[in-house]
Amino acid sequence: LAAAAAPQADPIVVTATRVAQPAGEIGQAISVVDHRLLDKRQNVVVTDILSQLPGVTVTRNGGPGGFTGLRIRGAESEQTLVLIDGVRVNDPSSPGGGFDFANLLSDNIERIEVLRGPNSVPWGSQAIGGVVNILTATPTEQPSLRARAEYGYADTVQAVANGSFTAGPVAASLSGGYFRTDGISAAASGTERDGYERLAGNGRVEVTLTENIAIDLRGYYSHGTTELDGFAPPTFELGDTPDTSEIQEVFGYAGLRASFFDDRFASRLAVTVSDVNRDNFNGSEAEPSFLARGRVERIEYQGDVGASDALRAVFGAESERSRIGDGFDLFKTGIDSLYGQLIAKPFAQLTLTGGVRYDDHRDFGSATTFGANGVLDLGGTLLRASYAEGFKAPTLFQLRSGFGNPNLAPEQARSWDVGVQQVLIDGRLNASATYFSRRTRNQIDFTPCRPDLAICAGGARPFGTYDNIARARAEGVELTMELTPVNAFRVSAAYSYIDTENRSTGSANFGLRLPRRPVSSVALNVDWDAAPGLSFGSTLRQVSDSFDDPRNRVRLDGYALVDLRARWAFTERFEIYGRVENLFDQAYQTAAGYGSIGRAAYGGVRARF
Repeated sequence: LAAAAAPQADPIVVTATRVAQPAGEIGQAISVVDHRLLDKRQNVVVTDILSQLPGVTVTRNGGPGGFTGLRIRGAESEQTLVLIDGVRVNDPSSPGGGFDFANLLSDNIERIEVLRGPNSVPWGSQAIGGVVNILTATPTEQPSLRARAEYGYADTVQAVANGSFTAGPVAASLSGGYFRTDGISAAASGTERDGYERLAGNGRVEVTLTENIAIDLRGYYSHGTTELDGFAPPTFELGDTPDTSEIQEVFGYAGLRASFFDDRFASRLAVTVSDVNRDNFNGSEAEPSFLARGRVERIEYQGDVGASDALRAVFGAESERSRIGDGFDLFKTGIDSLYGQLIAKPFAQLTLTGGVRYDDHRDFGSATTFGANGVLDLGGTLLRASYAEGFKAPTLFQLRSGFGNPNLAPEQARSWDVGVQQVLIDGRLNASATYFSRRTRNQIDFTPCRPDLAICAGGARPFGTYDNIARARAEGVELTMELTPVNAFRVSAAYSYIDTENRSTGSANFGLRLPRRPVSSVALNVDWDAAPGLSFGSTLRQVSDSFDDPRNRVRLDGYALVDLRARWAFTERFEIYGRVENLFDQAYQTAAGYGSIGRAAYGGVRARF
């Protein structure tokens, strides 16, 4: 899980500029997790493996299915842009517009790219902390079938299957997955288990019309039901309640790809849809006590021109329309965008990238974003540097709801980082170090009404409103290491030091640490191929203390977790595997008052045809 791959095994990534590039030609910090690593680590919940990456922290309200937020380099979880197969999947109906990772499992994921730092030039709004780009399995030339089933702690069951084939001009990959668990009590003080059930499916179909033109169709569906704990009267303290929550996510992509002039000019035209429905039930009524409907529709064009081997231009235009509803009101907005990037190689060892983006929003007006980075390959040593800007448009809830403020400006961030990657011992040691610094201003926060807020005139916002009143700072260091002393034995480690500070002038929290941001974290993985088909592994994760609240009065103790795993491929087609998570039964909380799973064991079987 290094910040960048070793030159001898340079992966191709797409998250930095939205086009395929070798990671060694990108000046930004990117981590890659592929399906082989997911299989080896046996992680079912995607955030379990993402939390092992440098610069990434995860919080969850209870067990599986509980709200899960992911922060990159100390930014807000709502400032992480998430994509699944090219579709932006952040929930427009949530107050902050973030993505809830609770419903994302590793069913049919082929690859995850995590870019750390702002990257709004190619991606637009929300890419302040970074970008999580999730890619599902692509079609194979030969017919194939993969399946997995496992069982474990708290009557947890999971079953996943994927089929893929190519027939003439049509290639397809289809997958389905089911997961259920009795869970744990979401409230740490509770005694009643809160279960979770999820059904999901996805597919990709590619139709080759001519040698240079193809149609690309992608779809993703997920439906999850989570039992919740709440704040019931008369004490209004977190405890057992009969509440439940349902979330349905439908994401779609339809695109047309074309390439000309020996692939030196590639074009892509696509329509994407993101539809998220959330319903909460209080347990005593059939009708939801709360509902939210969010939908985003986008049209996007992208061009990729290789003027020469030394110069490449990437440019595009996008038009997005979003709406939310709560069963009573319906709010709409939109944003139109243009962006352009140049990728230049003045000489073979140096790659420079720079770009600019212009966004025109129906409510707050326009925003212009810049970014630039470079990487110098000195042969075994890579030097990287980047400057990036990010912005986040106000959500429809922040603009138009009963607490909304139509005068909001976008949140804005500026960041820079420098890094070095060193390969030694004939490629058996790969180490990297990165320093980063980010300043965020105009952050949107909820505030009581003040005389200077025009939206509050005449008592229009008796309970308060949103305003651009917050500022934040984050800086730190990310270290990674991969050591392979012999081919059958590998050690990898990631260390993060993230120092955050509230810089909101006039706030009672000025100068304090941002909540739920551990200062340091370590992930250490050891994997041993003991014999042909037989392997063992272990993961150690250590997280420092943090605070649960902006006033830094509620402390979350640090913790250390140890996992053990093993697998045995007894034929070319079948393998069995098992793991023990939280071996020493560590009690810990990532959100105050919410429980976590203790020692738990799971076992399963995989089949490939």
